[in-house]
Amino acid sequence: MKNAMMLGLAIVLLLAAVACSDSREASSGPAVTAARAEVVPASVSSPAASPFVASGPIVVENQVDVAAQREGVVAKILAEPGAAVKKGQLLALLDDRQVAADLDAARAKTRSIEADLKNWEAEAKVLQSDYERAQKMWDAGLITKEQLEHARYKAESDQWDVKRVQQLLINAQGTEHSLELELEKTRIAAPFDGMVARRYVRVGQAVTRNERLFWVTATSPIRVRFTLPERFLGHIRSGSMVSVTAAEGAEDHHYPAKVIEVSPVVDPASDTIEVLAQLVGESGNLRPGMRANIHLDNVR
Repeated sequence: MKNAMMLGLAIVLLLAAVACSDSREASSGPAVTAARAEVVPASVSSPAASPFVASGPIVVENQVDVAAQREGVVAKILAEPGAAVKKGQLLALLDDRQVAADLDAARAKTRSIEADLKNWEAEAKVLQSDYERAQKMWDAGLITKEQLEHARYKAESDQWDVKRVQQLLINAQGTEHSLELELEKTRIAAPFDGMVARRYVRVGQAVTRNERLFWVTATSPIRVRFTLPERFLGHIRSGSMVSVTAAEGAEDHHYPAKVIEVSPVVDPASDTIEVLAQLVGESGNLRPGMRANIHLDNVR
């Protein structure tokens, strides 16, 4: 009986020990796992820098409206939109008949005054010689003081006439030059090499001074103007390379461009900086006035 009780007690103690051991293992398992998770370094991958794309208009340095410099009537059109032109090439002519007639009259007057001046200068030389001869005769006692003074007055008077005609000639030449400029204003010429983009007038149309007649644009060098967020200040500078694609249509062709100008200040209204880049090499189908996309690679 006693042995049976002892055996039962031993079994109870053994079962209790096994239960405590299972409980400790169950409670310590998650903690150990968590501790181990904390000390194992996690692999953190930094996000790859993606290209930044800006947009802006394609521009050229020279692009102007050619305006009339005087009033007149359009007599002839010599260039149409799309035509390539060279600097100084005539685009149109205004009626110049009145100006040309006035110029011919001014030139004739100038030639007449020039001839008069030569006569006056020749006569002045003669009278100066007479005065010098009279001076010698006076020194020799051959003529009176009155005769000497008369010769001197005639020589001086003729010199004043020469100066008067010289001034008339200057005025006539000024008038002639002014009319030459007016005649030149009737010839509408291209201010630089480029292309006629638009024509605003027609033959027979009366135009006034400063009225626009043509829009002429250069075709090169091609540039693109765009803005970037403030954070790019200091990271993009003159000489940086970007690539340009057409904003509309296929964007598979990238054109290299070099930054030639970066605004040193930030626009407080938009928190942006303005950048100007110029295409290097061929420009393909890119034309002034189009919008383009500017790609800045490897910028975060």
